Amino acid sequence: MANLSGAVRTQRRSWLKPGTWHLRTRLVLVAMALLVAICAAIGLFSYASMDSFLTRQLDDQLTGAADRARDFGRPPLGSAGNKPDPLEGRGQRVGTLVARIQSGEVSAGFLASDATRKTLSAADNQTLLELRRDGIPVDRTLSTGAYRLVAAQTPYGDVMVTGLPLADKQSTLTSLVWTITIVSLGGLVLIGLAGTVLIRRTMKPLEQLSEVATQVSRLPLDAGEVALAVRVPPSNAHPGTEVGSVGHALNQMLDNVSNALEARQESEMKVRQFVADASHELRTPLTAIRGYTELMRMTEKFTPDGQRSLARVQSQSERMTALVEDLLLLARLDEGQPLKLSDVDLTQLVIETVSDEKVMAPDRAWHLDLPEEPVSLRGDASQLHQVLVNLLSNARKHTPPGTTVTTGVMRSADGSAVITVTDDGAGIPPEFVDKVFARFARADASRATPAQSPLAPAAAAAKASAAGGAMALRTADSRGESGASHGEPGTASAEGTSGLGLSIVQSIVQAHGGTVEVTSRPGRTEFAVRLPAQGTAPSS
Repeated sequence: MANLSGAVRTQRRSWLKPGTWHLRTRLVLVAMALLVAICAAIGLFSYASMDSFLTRQLDDQLTGAADRARDFGRPPLGSAGNKPDPLEGRGQRVGTLVARIQSGEVSAGFLASDATRKTLSAADNQTLLELRRDGIPVDRTLSTGAYRLVAAQTPYGDVMVTGLPLADKQSTLTSLVWTITIVSLGGLVLIGLAGTVLIRRTMKPLEQLSEVATQVSRLPLDAGEVALAVRVPPSNAHPGTEVGSVGHALNQMLDNVSNALEARQESEMKVRQFVADASHELRTPLTAIRGYTELMRMTEKFTPDGQRSLARVQSQSERMTALVEDLLLLARLDEGQPLKLSDVDLTQLVIETVSDEKVMAPDRAWHLDLPEEPVSLRGDASQLHQVLVNLLSNARKHTPPGTTVTTGVMRSADGSAVITVTDDGAGIPPEFVDKVFARFARADASRATPAQSPLAPAAAAAKASAAGGAMALRTADSRGESGASHGEPGTASAEGTSGLGLSIVQSIVQAHGGTVEVTSRPGRTEFAVRLPAQGTAPSS
């Protein structure tokens, strides 16, 4: 059985595919990305500006320190003795580095935090010897830390190297980076939350439009009276805005659809009323035809050919009566007349109906597939019996002798009752499976009705009588019987069909809140009726 589980597969959104995200999510993320880019640009610009400013400031301080070191370290006039230590000059701050290079010898030191002179390592002295002596400040990392250094030739022949530590500059830049980072993150969080709220409020009208469209999509618009009262609120249907224009267009479309549905419903009601009235009115004359035909057979004497013609009239009137009864039943079902609910034992109902079919068609193999426990539900017993009769007669009429027909009853996992009718006949043509439940649906004319017109034997009899030949009458009648006994190839039934049996099955099942489906392939055709429990009756 196909699709009896009723499961519906839903498509999940993937966070790895931005195209599946909500529009508000994408707007918030885009806004956050732009803010991150802006904050990063501002941070980089601020860092570069502060670095340039502090470097210029440090270079000015370095120039002053170099001038003081050069002036204080000048040898006394007329003296070739020891030269003064530049670090002992006035105005030199803690951390200042001064080195004198004379004849390749380096005499260097720096002022420690306790204002005492500290010497440098040999590696630091080598670094100072490698400096260019053009007076341009450069950054170097020594054992005591990072320094801004400048080397220049003095008027008295020495090379004086002066340096100031970069710790203050680096500390200031680090503080700036942390400040920018914290302020940017805080701003991003606040703006993200505020932006999310604002975007949600802005997108609310679109969500209402989506809700209206979803409600309309869930309405059963295919048949019956439809109350299409769902509309976009006036506040979201003002054509002055983009969203309002969409809402206004949606309301106009819904108005147009509602008018079309009302016109369709009115037309359907007229057709249904006509069918019901016509079927009701035809019952009386058809009953009269059958009564008078039976009366003539009992009171009048006819020739053998006349008896056969009268039998044909009676059989066709009975067939017409059955067709009218089917049309009247469909009309009542379309009107939605209430069901006569009672506790129905489906298992017993299937047994009785299959037993009746065995009597009518003993040349088929009728099998039962029943559960150990009876399957019962609340329903209309007479209509459910009609469903079984139509399904079994459909299998009987459209399969050849020797076909195996299996009728089964079961209880599904969700508590619904499932009835199946399966045969191993030739199957239904693939192009006709989707139309099998339509009214007056027939795979071809030969399957639906006898090839010969119901009045053909009588017309042939009249023609033969006028010609004075009894042989012609028998020949015409034989053609009529032959035409009535042949269906489509592979069909051994002599019964014609109106194409309403399966339509009645579908209408009755839907009136009970159930579904009916068909699957067919060569060698297996299965009709599956699924009925909700609706309060299971006690088993008998």
